[in-house]
Amino acid sequence: MKKCTRRGFALTLLSGRAWAATRPANAGKGVLIGVEGWSFRDRPLEAAIRATVDVGLDAMELGWNHVEPSGLSRNDMRAWYLSVPLDNFRRIRDRFQAAGVRIVGYSATLRKDFADAEIEKTFQMASALGVDTITTSTNVSMAARLDEYGRSRYIGINLDVGHFWAAEFDPVAFTRQHHARIWSVHLKDRKRNQGPDFPFGQGDTPLREFLLLVQRKKYGIPCFIEWEITEGDLVAAVRKCAEYCRGVLSGSV
Repeated sequence: MKKCTRRGFALTLLSGRAWAATRPANAGKGVLIGVEGWSFRDRPLEAAIRATVDVGLDAMELGWNHVEPSGLSRNDMRAWYLSVPLDNFRRIRDRFQAAGVRIVGYSATLRKDFADAEIEKTFQMASALGVDTITTSTNVSMAARLDEYGRSRYIGINLDVGHFWAAEFDPVAFTRQHHARIWSVHLKDRKRNQGPDFPFGQGDTPLREFLLLVQRKKYGIPCFIEWEITEGDLVAAVRKCAEYCRGVLSGSV
């Protein structure tokens, strides 16, 4: 694996998730609010980009589900990884730019059975997309393979505040203590004790307190709305989540 293709990426691990990141500048009221691509999992990429614009957001953590082909065997997927032209990803980047939406991160699949060449290609894909941020659901044991320098300063955290709260932890206190190592946040509103997801402001996750902390302390952590409820209109649901976040950060909620 060539180190030059990974230099500048930072890896993070929390609850089986890894990140590579350089933080973007803040937007709006001091907090960058974007959407996780999984929120628009019911539609193809072009429609997901339009949905992002429709809900009034201009940043996305692009998900693997809008990039990778579906229904392939493991061998066929490996062949796709190793053969897919990087120009495909440059064209995706251009489609986002034309719509005025930034790709702030790329959420990729990096599994234990990945060959080194597949890992390397994932970093090249992210670079072609114009990002220096990769998130992935993976195993902690993958850290040494993903980070060529071991568990270095490039290791950090992607904090899902809803999952963290539902698991009986406090994301506000955790962020106060570890904000310097949190590269990004997934926003959702859940109940304690592994409770279900709710529209923002209707669960008991301390979303308001969390967003105001990030704003007040100027942590510069990008926050992505990740809507996981399957019923109903996903665009309308994400729009309401975005309105809630804007209301909190403007002081009207």
